[in-house]
Amino acid sequence: MRFRNRSWLSPLHSVEIPLVPRQKHLAPKQRWDLPRFPRKVVLLGAGGIVTNAHLPAYRALGLEIAGVFDLDAARAHDCASIANARVFESLDAALDYPGGVFDLAVPPQAIESILPQIPEGSAVLIQKPFGRDLAEASRLLEIIRARHLVAAVNFQLRFAPSMLAIHDLVARGAFGRIVDCEVSLHCAMPWENWPFMAQYPRMELLMHSIHYLDLIRHLLGAPRGVWAQTVAHPHARQLASSRSAVILDYGAEMRALVATNHHHSFGAQQQRSELRIEGTSGAAIASMGVNLDYPHGAPDTLRVHLSSSEGWQPVSLRGSWFPEAFEGPMCNLQRYFAGEDEVLVSSAQDAWNTMALVEACYASSHHGATPIAHLSDAAREGS
Repeated sequence: MRFRNRSWLSPLHSVEIPLVPRQKHLAPKQRWDLPRFPRKVVLLGAGGIVTNAHLPAYRALGLEIAGVFDLDAARAHDCASIANARVFESLDAALDYPGGVFDLAVPPQAIESILPQIPEGSAVLIQKPFGRDLAEASRLLEIIRARHLVAAVNFQLRFAPSMLAIHDLVARGAFGRIVDCEVSLHCAMPWENWPFMAQYPRMELLMHSIHYLDLIRHLLGAPRGVWAQTVAHPHARQLASSRSAVILDYGAEMRALVATNHHHSFGAQQQRSELRIEGTSGAAIASMGVNLDYPHGAPDTLRVHLSSSEGWQPVSLRGSWFPEAFEGPMCNLQRYFAGEDEVLVSSAQDAWNTMALVEACYASSHHGATPIAHLSDAAREGS
């Protein structure tokens, strides 16, 4: 088995992908290749995201769980019984497991205390967000570099079957030059399921819309700048924010934005959760069904328009964001660690760049809107 040297520490460089002639019947990629020699997974954290997404995805891949550790022993035992795995009685015992890949699924405030304890040179998958702000993300990146960890961050929406398909079609030039990209979300999110989020001074952008900002970066590259506003809702005053509007600056001929409203309480019929992307010669609309009835959701869908004669055509998907998207980050990490993949798609360095975008969104929201000039009453009366 071939292991990588420290060259992974260098920032990833974008690669020019030559465009190919559009084809009527493209079969876009929807699955990440499995590692040839899979390593066992050590779960550090046993919360709902692990039982509802990580474990089903790893079971589908045939990945073995070495064991589970959680500060809540009862939760660890419940998770271990589902995974048919052992329970580690302490963090030290979990970190002593030889040759495993560490799946760090803990709240963002706990990442900084655990990372320095992970054995040097290990592979680790870190739950998003990558810290609570850019300063913390920078400290996490320093730890990762100092300990030579091969670290990916679980921005798993990039790996959803529909998004892998769109990324593949974009790279193959199926849509022509991309000129429009929009994520639009109007749903009823059950924030009461996560009471701990009431403690966060930053919530919606950091904990949810970060997925869409990361996805747009992945599809289109880095924006020049951002305009943003994130606000609370009178029905969820305990949360710092739960609705956001973000405009990304990609120059004079590109429109890119994220608009989220998690408080649509007027029935399911008019809910929406979708990505729309348009180019000079094609377009795609992808729905993200999990948001429409969380956590049960509806199946994801994808429609593409590649030919005026054929119009909009559905693309058959092999799964949805939950849980299939959680397969990709672990497969990519294990394959990169073994030298099978050339690029670590959601590397810690790349996650830092997403955090920088989120930080810019908060700065924009804090600074507020550009004031509008108004005639004074006196001026109006004299006119």
